[in-house]
Amino acid sequence: MPSAIDGISLPSRPKAASLDKSQVQNRIPRLTPRRKAPPSQNPHPAPETPPLPSPPAWSTLTSHEPTRRILSSHDHELFQASPTLDLILSFVFSLSEAAADKKISSIDLAEVSNVIHQINSVISLVEGTIVQCPPADQSGSRFGNPAFRDFLDTIASQSPSWHTMLGVPPSAITEVSTYLHNSFGNRTRIDYGSGHELNFLIWLLCLNRLSLLPPSTFPAVALLIFPRYITLMRKIQSTYYLEPAGSHGVWGLDDYHFLPFLFGASQLLHHPYIRPLSIHNELVLDEEGDEYLYLSMVRETMASKSVKGLKWTQPMLDDISGAKNWEKVEQGMRRMFVKEVLGKLPVMQHFL
Repeated sequence: MPSAIDGISLPSRPKAASLDKSQVQNRIPRLTPRRKAPPSQNPHPAPETPPLPSPPAWSTLTSHEPTRRILSSHDHELFQASPTLDLILSFVFSLSEAAADKKISSIDLAEVSNVIHQINSVISLVEGTIVQCPPADQSGSRFGNPAFRDFLDTIASQSPSWHTMLGVPPSAITEVSTYLHNSFGNRTRIDYGSGHELNFLIWLLCLNRLSLLPPSTFPAVALLIFPRYITLMRKIQSTYYLEPAGSHGVWGLDDYHFLPFLFGASQLLHHPYIRPLSIHNELVLDEEGDEYLYLSMVRETMASKSVKGLKWTQPMLDDISGAKNWEKVEQGMRRMFVKEVLGKLPVMQHFL
């Protein structure tokens, strides 16, 4: 019924339609919890470690003096499709895995095999050759001391007796020793790069194929022999002023080396307090640099630069330090080894 207020008739308010419970539920949108987005997967997963085949019998092996055969893009493509690539990946990644979560000091010299002592002696003999071949007058030249050629020639003349001491068969000495000669730099250009570093690993791989370096020796190879080689190379580089071969300059990890970063990241995989960002802490570098290859390389790099700060001298190292954990760093180093070392013709052209 209409009601009158001051003589004005107003319509009565309609009654609200009665709704049952099911109708109310259908009108109110349901609240559903948000689902977390699945973690994004890297489109380029880290390469896995191929199985390392057993060494062949000596009687089935034939030896040839190695020569440079990767000279063109076609040659490089053939190498990428060859079983040799998987053999190199298997050996290098197996060494890296052997260094996982271990300090350099974890290797006890008193407990390593005799062949490790012998390889260690060879490195000492190479180091002694530096004294026999002192650097000549540079005459104002920044790179390339010509005495480096005398150094390599002396190594070549003494190398056969060293390999006999290692137990290398006489028929294989020429092939195996060639990789050792070419692991210290290029005689003509007087330079050094990651391709020469790879030759040292191939020298060790040859010893493995000859059953002289079984997998049980891999921790000592990664944490005793290889660090000694890096220390030796630092001395050779500074003595003879070796030019970086194909260096990326500040955009690379190091002017000369790559593999210490791979092995070093593996050492730190599950470290309780050293994080990737710790490379900016000089106290950590000073206290732990002798135990971990990654930190040692960063310390050496920072000491060799006149400008302080990885942001300015090694931006790639600076970027990598932002990684969540060492597992991410180690996976990235694996990818980089495949792409930037084995996958680059300017590097592999030094390979024999």
